[in-house]
Amino acid sequence: MRIAGIDIGSRSMELVVREPDSASGWTTTVQRRLPTTFDPVRQCRLLLEDCMPDRIVATGYGRALVQDMDLGVPVETVTEIRAHALGACHHFPQARTVLDIGGQDTKAIALLAGGKVGRFEMNDRCAAGTGKFLEYTATVFQMDVASFGAYAMLGTEAPVINSMCTVFAETEATSLMAQGVKPENIALGLHQSIVRRTVNMLRRVGLEFPLVFAGGVANNPCIRDLLARELGADNGSLLIPDEPDMGGALGAALWGVTSLG
Repeated sequence: MRIAGIDIGSRSMELVVREPDSASGWTTTVQRRLPTTFDPVRQCRLLLEDCMPDRIVATGYGRALVQDMDLGVPVETVTEIRAHALGACHHFPQARTVLDIGGQDTKAIALLAGGKVGRFEMNDRCAAGTGKFLEYTATVFQMDVASFGAYAMLGTEAPVINSMCTVFAETEATSLMAQGVKPENIALGLHQSIVRRTVNMLRRVGLEFPLVFAGGVANNPCIRDLLARELGADNGSLLIPDEPDMGGALGAALWGVTSLG
């Protein structure tokens, strides 16, 4: 029995396959990631190439697409909130809160005993404070988003960026450059604006430590550092998975295993 979890997001899609293991019960045997592009159905088939499972659990924006693909195996869906909570708790059973910042949404989840979902908040109506926001503003500095976080950490005096709208934030950054503000300070200010918004979300759902920080933006060193400082968190209270963008797919696969009964 092979159970696959697929997380189809707006920017990327991930696959995790779990199989029975005599020593540990179940183990992950496949992990893959592809950009979603404008043809997510084709990308999903590529993701499953040579590893078609016996059962699929889909999550993310495109989860309904998987059900319509006629893959020849049973396909179920699970909500993003539940999947990301399960994925975070698999890595860190002691987790009390989950923060997941992806390509185009942010999720703050308060966990109950046993990893069940308590309160949650999700921003999925605009790109403010997400990976897309960072990707877009990085272009203002003529660099790729992977380098943007390290560049922002060179800043020492961050101006306050008032707008969280992606377009208006770009205008504000350009205006600050024209005033002679150092670009690295502006980059730091943009990162700080994301952290301020994120911390407010966490506090509204009832932040408790340990906090698991997941999603693609958890790879950004500046966001990690600013978040830890803003929350007064240390290595024991702010936890980051080795592959923070695989949490949704892992959680979907875990849901599939659990629902076997």
